[in-house]
Amino acid sequence: MLQPHIQLDESVQCRCAILPGDPGRLDRIALQLENVKELAYNREFRSLKGTYKGVPILAISTGIGGSSAAIALEELRNIGVRALVRIGSCGALREGIALGDLIFACGAIRDEGTSKAYVDIRFPAVADSHLLRYCEEAAEAQGWPYHEGIVHSHESFYIDTNEEESAHWSAMGALGADMETAALFTVGRIRGVRTASILNNVVLYGQDTADAVADYAGGEDMSAVGEQREIAVALEALYRIAREDGKQ
Repeated sequence: MLQPHIQLDESVQCRCAILPGDPGRLDRIALQLENVKELAYNREFRSLKGTYKGVPILAISTGIGGSSAAIALEELRNIGVRALVRIGSCGALREGIALGDLIFACGAIRDEGTSKAYVDIRFPAVADSHLLRYCEEAAEAQGWPYHEGIVHSHESFYIDTNEEESAHWSAMGALGADMETAALFTVGRIRGVRTASILNNVVLYGQDTADAVADYAGGEDMSAVGEQREIAVALEALYRIAREDGKQ
């Protein structure tokens, strides 16, 4: 059945998906795939299909925020996707996390609205342990540094209390801040879809977010290297989970 938002159906025949936010990031994902074919582009949801080491991979953008990410997950599940990795950007919540460093989220603080619409706040937002392990192994095989821990998923860039919020969650041990991870972890767990989230740090702790994101969009610093690495790690993790599940 054709899904109304992503405009895809079961004929795609992919069980693994990589989810960036930015539709433009699909062009960089395509460089690390073979047999690439553009599929659909509706609203924020641009998609393409390719293969990685022979495994079919669907790449689809989700825009900004947990609500559109959850829509994508729900519709991807409807067409047979059973494992997905979010690749996105984040702001660091502690010193020592450099631009372009990768953060592997093992869990997320549910400080957004989408996950709360699904289930009580007491329900945890956690990554699939197998996918997370494969992300670790893929990065370690390349000698790429990474940080692993809790991230803070929030609702807006422009609230008046951003500095206070960042300081609070930093003190609680959160490594970075994004807008989608908690929703994907929560909805994925409820729907039986394996999920992981790899975040590329584009904002140093204490740096102005708007300026840093503008630099990242220009692709002129180590954040661009981090993006290439998170794509490579996500693809390798999905390849390994496909082998584990015996589904390609």
